[in-house]
Amino acid sequence: MALPATPHSPGRLVVVQPLKRKRCARCHRGPLSLLMLEDGAPRCLDCADLGHLVFLPRGDTALTRRAREESTLSAVVVRFNRRRSRYERQGVLVEEAALARAEVRCLADAEARRRRRARDARRRAAEDERFVAAFAAEILRLFPGCPADRARAIAAHASVRGSGRVGRSAAGRALTEGAVISAVVAGVRHVDTPYDQLLMRGVPRHEARRRIAAAVEGVLRGWRETGEEEAG
Repeated sequence: MALPATPHSPGRLVVVQPLKRKRCARCHRGPLSLLMLEDGAPRCLDCADLGHLVFLPRGDTALTRRAREESTLSAVVVRFNRRRSRYERQGVLVEEAALARAEVRCLADAEARRRRRARDARRRAAEDERFVAAFAAEILRLFPGCPADRARAIAAHASVRGSGRVGRSAAGRALTEGAVISAVVAGVRHVDTPYDQLLMRGVPRHEARRRIAAAVEGVLRGWRETGEEEAG
């Protein structure tokens, strides 16, 4: 059975991964893992003057693009998909030296990206540190009796990147009073009351919050009044 017509690719050589066992029509070598069609007849890569090229599977777009840029001679490798009734790309054939040069370029880019990620991570860490300090300072302004380590712990917990907590909200980033108080209330709820134990016993969240509301308010009142007494 003849192979289906290969896709037309102006300016590009096309090599086929055959689905069936094929032999070269010129040298009779086979079965061929890769072949080129010339006038409808299969040719092995050596007979098609492509035997010195190496196969680069698809998947790494940057490497493929650069390998083709570096290679004087290249070919697209395709395989027929019976279900879709069409040829699909499997990779490219390029000169071995060109592939090596392309890999060096990609590695250099990867190193540059790694360094940029490291710089960005350091910058974000510094930004986060400044924000946590500002958040903790605002907690201490509103609750002067709050221990400094607790204020920092609450601020750090509330502002973890990607957490969705109040410190990462627009109001939290703006250090609004409501957002700061919400973060403090949440911290007190989980650390200074049996709220978590109630949830583990199956008490509904709203009921658990109702039960510990007085304890939360007691802690907050103490933190406010301690500060006022010290100021007096």
